[in-house]
Amino acid sequence: MQNGGAGMASSKGYLDFVLEQLSSLDDITYKAMMGEFIIYFREKIVGGIYDDRFLVKPTKAAIEMMPEASYELPYEGAKEMLLVDDIDNREFLTKLLEAMYDELPAPKKKKMQ
Repeated sequence: MQNGGAGMASSKGYLDFVLEQLSSLDDITYKAMMGEFIIYFREKIVGGIYDDRFLVKPTKAAIEMMPEASYELPYEGAKEMLLVDDIDNREFLTKLLEAMYDELPAPKKKKMQ
């Protein structure tokens, strides 16, 4: 499904696959955003699905667990994120998100009116 790169949205099928791979974790949620999907773990953003790639924030734990991972841009103007290659390994994905959790910024508090 090539279309010359830029601007191809992620498929719901790929999202469903990643969510299934993460299903042993509690409190995995996602939010659709401009054709892509942001992935949350216990309300913290761990990464997202961009152009059918699972990208995570480059935390110290993620870098240590994936020393060979390539840095990729989720979209134009964004900060680089790490490409998760080993998407078929459920046990690895579970450990990755658990290791990253404490290093992720706390969720922003919703402003009260």
